[in-house]
Amino acid sequence: MKAKQQRMVLVVIAMVAIIGAGLMAAWALSNQANYFYLPEQMAEAPPEVGQAVRLGGMVQEGSLKTEADGVTVNFRVTGNGEAAIPVRYSGILPDLFVEGSGVVAEGSLQANGVFLATNLLAKHDENYVPKELEGMTQQQAAKVAADTTVGLQ
Repeated sequence: MKAKQQRMVLVVIAMVAIIGAGLMAAWALSNQANYFYLPEQMAEAPPEVGQAVRLGGMVQEGSLKTEADGVTVNFRVTGNGEAAIPVRYSGILPDLFVEGSGVVAEGSLQANGVFLATNLLAKHDENYVPKELEGMTQQQAAKVAADTTVGLQ
């Protein structure tokens, strides 16, 4: 083979390898993707049992129950409609997690219809104020913020 033909063969092999690696990566990522569901969507077309998904909505008022172990909680997530999905979570709850607040639960739907959460993300509204800044005026809060960023520069 001439040098030009060898280069062409190497280019073709490299292109096939790159395309193959890209297809394998895309296939692996599609299997690991976390899909986001609202309670209405999950009730209407539930994901496969055990598939990793995210469930987002509001913690239903009066639904939060802590079990005897003190770590496991059961609650219901609702959306704009009438659907409410029961959720079970074992672990430390986020500070902002309360009834009536927004939540994103990462986990999977079980065969019994309960969403088993492995991670909870509490959402806050646009009026959120950190505990350290509660009761301060805007000027006092700005001074605290300026004092804490001085050491970072």
